[in-house]
Amino acid sequence: MQIRLIAVDKIRSPYIAAACEDFRARLRPYHTLEEIEVRPAHGSDPGAAVRDESARILKLLRPDERVWLLERTGTSFSSEELARRIEGVVHEGVSRLTFVVAGTFGAGDALLERADVRWSLSALTFLHEWARALVLEQLYRAAKIARNEPYHH
Repeated sequence: MQIRLIAVDKIRSPYIAAACEDFRARLRPYHTLEEIEVRPAHGSDPGAAVRDESARILKLLRPDERVWLLERTGTSFSSEELARRIEGVVHEGVSRLTFVVAGTFGAGDALLERADVRWSLSALTFLHEWARALVLEQLYRAAKIARNEPYHH
């Protein structure tokens, strides 16, 4: 299955970029991964930034695409449950699963409505760079769990 990760802004911290690259490499044997970075909005109006970034993300989504939005108020999953849910998507015949990390001020209403799943990594707030690294790590962990390979302890 193809996995896409759409995120607002670039990863700027070298240590987070290195962690992301490590998990991308680990994930390659299991899934095709495409990452798309969306330009962040500029200005002092958070509402305008949310609308602008969300609109750019929505333009990248196909109508038949399964979309999981990273959202602090979304549903939390254990690693095992995440693995089962992703494998469920595979068994439904979905060819592409897209994960979205919205911008600093969150996701707009249209993007929230478009999401098939709102996934919370934690009730904590993370830097977007960390969220991307955590998503990649969890996707790798879920792939290992789904295949009963050693990783989860």
